[in-house]
Amino acid sequence: MNAKHYNVVAAVIRKDGKYFCVKKGRTKYSYTSYKYEFPGGKIEPGETPQEALKRELAEELDYDISVGSLLVAARHDYPDFSITLNAYLCEPLSDGFVLSEHVDYVWLGTKELRSVDWAEADLAVVRCIEESDLR
Repeated sequence: MNAKHYNVVAAVIRKDGKYFCVKKGRTKYSYTSYKYEFPGGKIEPGETPQEALKRELAEELDYDISVGSLLVAARHDYPDFSITLNAYLCEPLSDGFVLSEHVDYVWLGTKELRSVDWAEADLAVVRCIEESDLR
């Protein structure tokens, strides 16, 4: 596969037993458009995953978070590119955020996570949460 590969990070933000899930708008690819994901993005050269996560959430959501431990690392091959997704447990440091690059958000409990249409790569994170039943 000669497709582009990206190293990305995702914030698994937990508050009051629920997880923060955001819905993408229209993207370049139909298979990633209007899908839910854990917020995050690409790691830039010279950044640690934790720095990338704090930057991405500040840029996309104006959301200040504390980055905790790595929950899961998973590789996923999409038709046009592949990613290695590193998902970190995070805590919000404020209550406010602004949806500037997403079209919706929900806070879901562990048993509710499957009620939304997830981006394929994020399903590995959903499975990890379900299996570990984080509290």
